Amino acid sequence: MNNRRNWLKQISLGTIGLGIIPFETFANSSAEEYLLPDFDKSPILLRSNENPYGPSPLARTAMAKSITISNRYGWKFSSELISMLAKKNKVSDDNILLGAGSTEILDLVLQYTALNKGNFILAETTYNYWTAPSERLGLKKITVPLTKDKKHDLPAMLEAIDSDTKMIYICNPNNPTGTICEREKLVPFINEATKKAIVFVDEAYIDFTKEQSLSNLVIDNKNLIITKTFSKMYGMAGARVGYAVAHSATINELNSVKSSPDSSISVVSTAGALASLHDENFIKQVYTDNEEVKKYTIEKLTQLNLTCIPSHSNFVYFSLNNYKKDYFKQLEDHNIMGTKIYEENGKWTRITIGTMKEMQQFIEAIK
Repeated sequence: MNNRRNWLKQISLGTIGLGIIPFETFANSSAEEYLLPDFDKSPILLRSNENPYGPSPLARTAMAKSITISNRYGWKFSSELISMLAKKNKVSDDNILLGAGSTEILDLVLQYTALNKGNFILAETTYNYWTAPSERLGLKKITVPLTKDKKHDLPAMLEAIDSDTKMIYICNPNNPTGTICEREKLVPFINEATKKAIVFVDEAYIDFTKEQSLSNLVIDNKNLIITKTFSKMYGMAGARVGYAVAHSATINELNSVKSSPDSSISVVSTAGALASLHDENFIKQVYTDNEEVKKYTIEKLTQLNLTCIPSHSNFVYFSLNNYKKDYFKQLEDHNIMGTKIYEENGKWTRITIGTMKEMQQFIEAIK
């Protein structure tokens, strides 16, 4: 793997120096032919846990500048991003695998897992859009109910493991409930479960907590895979940048079912990710703003007699059991896009934390 990355780096260094032909040479079409959406009339988007503030100022500048070299493959930048992520996670370059969002990593792990068939285990309710294609690949789904306080039932998940179990999925913090598995409980679970199967921990929302990442555990554990993303805290959901942190042998195994490792992220997105890692002030501000607006939202929902689950993320899970109006009609009438009912028992739904202005409009809409 190191040899491949070194070779790609050498190739990219050569291509970067070839120069760029000015765009004006080819620009014969009128810009008026290409109509962008009217963003001023777009709805308030509170459905997909996107960061309403990003990308960061540094990332926007870097992405704009990188457009001029988008005619070149971005191997050099991928290698640089891998090194920065390895340093951030206190692992080596060989412990990092890039993907177009953490969803690509998850799909890749499932393709690898499906080579030997069997089953996979996940909570009910959790992030589960990936389960249908997994079943198409021949894997059997086993769900384990959450606890009464909407947390992963780790003992029950351990009990569910059998000789055919190939993977256990943990979303931490959990989407859509916003609950968290504390490290002192999760580490013993991982130590036991990885004796029998891969444990896949999705840390898409870990940056919204003070919880320590589990990435340091992969150095000695071949059956633990951590995924992270730039989609949430870094505000780059549309840019599609994610990565896995795993044992070097596991990274090599995953690469064996991928045609071109670390090459699915565009030059523009990679430039944005690199710049984002340098913009610590932006990250601190996003964290602070999210906490403030989340507190406001929960207080207002509680005043409306709606039960909320304590959230360790950038969204809130709450019950519509006591809501007398048509909640989704209220959102539609006020040009707000929410999500769905995740649990009929209790009519539990989720709302993304937007800006303070957006959440004030949301609260007004459902009063």
